[in-house]
Amino acid sequence: MIAKLTGQLSTKAPSHIILNVHGVGYEVLIPLSTYFSLPDLQASISLNILTNVREDAIQLFGFLTVSEKEAFVMLTGISGVGGKLALSVLSTLSVPDLIAAIQTNDGDKLASVPGIGKKSASRIVLELKDKVGRLDIDSALPTQQTVPNQIEEDAVSALVNLGYRPRDVKDMITKICREHSTPLELDDLIREALKLLSKH
Repeated sequence: MIAKLTGQLSTKAPSHIILNVHGVGYEVLIPLSTYFSLPDLQASISLNILTNVREDAIQLFGFLTVSEKEAFVMLTGISGVGGKLALSVLSTLSVPDLIAAIQTNDGDKLASVPGIGKKSASRIVLELKDKVGRLDIDSALPTQQTVPNQIEEDAVSALVNLGYRPRDVKDMITKICREHSTPLELDDLIREALKLLSKH
């Protein structure tokens, strides 16, 4: 199984990257938390990898921090929580926020994640309450600057991939951009949209 990859970042998007390792391009699915901290294209990076072998495909999930990978493993160990849903959780909540929500029985915060209802939120709290304390919280990673090209489209794409309705997302992104006199970076735009969408 592949547990770690180091290579050149040849493509990056809010949902995945392509990592060039000695001429072989690996497509790796990532959460937004990892995307926000990616370096510029062509830079060298190392990702913690979880390999998921299915009957019809082999999927690679990548994380810049060990705590993200460990949280992902814990989440996918719960019945009914697959890789896509676990990525959605880590894209909406940071690892410290996820731990806090579980330890304080904050089902509403977990239920704000697209695809997680109150029943699923309760199951996550029940099954992980005694486990999340073992997670190592990594130091905050510096957020990289984003080239302001097609930022709104990238933000919409990222949020739709999380499960929000395209029309709701587009309206929210447009509203946020109108309220700011200067353009927002992609990560700031997505974070602000997530905060507002979770309240609706």
